[in-house]
Amino acid sequence: MRDKAQNKPLAVPSGIRDNHARGRVADFLSGKILPGAELSFVSAYFTIYAHNALREKLGAAQSLRFLFGEPRFIASVDPEKTDPKSFQIEDASIKLADRLTQGAVARACAEWIREKVEIRSVARRNFLHGKLYHIQNGPVADALVGSSNFTVSGLGLGAAPNIELNLEANDKRDLADLREWFDAFWNNAALTRDVKPEVLAYLAELYRENSPEFVYYKTLFHIFETLLADARLDDERIRQTSLPETQVWNALFDFQKDGAKGAINKIHAHNGCILADSVGLGKTYEALAVIKYFELRNQNALVLCPKNLRDNWNVYRLNDVRNPFLADRFRFDVLSHTDLSRESGMSGSINLATLKSCSHSATRFVTMTTVGETAFLCELCKFVILVIQNLLTGIP
Repeated sequence: MRDKAQNKPLAVPSGIRDNHARGRVADFLSGKILPGAELSFVSAYFTIYAHNALREKLGAAQSLRFLFGEPRFIASVDPEKTDPKSFQIEDASIKLADRLTQGAVARACAEWIREKVEIRSVARRNFLHGKLYHIQNGPVADALVGSSNFTVSGLGLGAAPNIELNLEANDKRDLADLREWFDAFWNNAALTRDVKPEVLAYLAELYRENSPEFVYYKTLFHIFETLLADARLDDERIRQTSLPETQVWNALFDFQKDGAKGAINKIHAHNGCILADSVGLGKTYEALAVIKYFELRNQNALVLCPKNLRDNWNVYRLNDVRNPFLADRFRFDVLSHTDLSRESGMSGSINLATLKSCSHSATRFVTMTTVGETAFLCELCKFVILVIQNLLTGIP
């Protein structure tokens, strides 16, 4: 044994294995497992890398009965990650370089399990918390009882293993009791079930040779996984309003709806966005849809545009035959860019003297057709969207 601070052997041998000063679980197992040994393990986890670390010793043993102490894993592999994995087969703390050999490690582990291992799991959650490593070498038995799972960290082989508390049993009566206790659980069909086929099925997924097409699509999924999750969140936000029932939303093509959803997402995430596209692709309608979304959330909107476009925007607010979205009853206000240089007076029905003082509580959204007054607008409004002709000509 070694002293933790001085890295020197302890004066008195200890029966404790804590993966630090008092020895590692891996060293105990390596020293006790002899050729032909009969092994009985209880652990919440079994990992291929723990097996790989003790591969030579475990391969020389006659058999292993492994009892999963926690059945909180589903019985099938779930590639969409909507549920936990079937069993904790991999170690989260393994370095990337070691993961490159995962397929070979998993294949070797599967071959060993088919030949020498039986695996059962308790049927109830939070029912069995103990960890046990029982080793029977002919008439001689050894056992370790405590907290260590059958993982790289649990064996004390990780870069920074946790402090565990495991105690070596050396009394003949205790060793016999532990074997009897294990056998009672193992043979009780009401408490445990056979899960060896499920573990082997999961291992097969780890070492299976995948087609280039599968790897390509899997790579795309992980690249765009966050984007897809955001898209689902956008859909949920929109469903919580009546936006899908509005005239402006139903007037949009699918690509325009995607643009509006993206704008809504960016505004929620960053308090602003740039809506840029070529002429004629419907930026105005997309902006109107985004405005309507916030209006339906009881937030006010201010449209800031060049003076010569003010009437064009006002059409969507008025009871006018030119308004294609009469039923949507838009209520946003409209100002011209030149109004920003004025500190008083009226612009239509808006009192410019009170605009800035009340903007933090009243105004929540701005849409523009140029980028000229961005700094002021960020102070003036909670949300900002810039609608420009295209990225090449709209931004200096």
